Amino acid sequence: MTEPDDADRSVPPPGLVGRSIDEFVNQLRGFTDRARTLAGSATARLPLPALPSPPGALSAAQVRAIAEMVGAQRSSMAAMRAQLDAFDQQLEVLERILDPLVEWSSTWARLEEAVGDFVRHGERRAERPDAAQ
Repeated sequence: MTEPDDADRSVPPPGLVGRSIDEFVNQLRGFTDRARTLAGSATARLPLPALPSPPGALSAAQVRAIAEMVGAQRSSMAAMRAQLDAFDQQLEVLERILDPLVEWSSTWARLEEAVGDFVRHGERRAERPDAAQ
């Protein structure tokens, strides 16, 4: 047998590529059929997970859902911030109302103490007969 020279190797004879692809496909089919036959008993016992119809669409849907969730959470945070600002304003008003009330209460307590001292001082005089003379 003679070996083909370099020129013969670079140019395949007509139909050789098509025939090689056909042989490859037939070998691949044979391999998958044998693998399916061998694995048939195992797959009958174990349920195989079902793949989503278009895997790319599921991924895009998941990313879209995540993006919508993040947007909703940011909107929720903005609403909470607005509620906290309103609550802070209400507390500020309440604080302004309570300041004079605290001052009034302190003044009233001092007045009660002074009147109490006056009344108690007057009672002590009435209790001592020598003090009235």
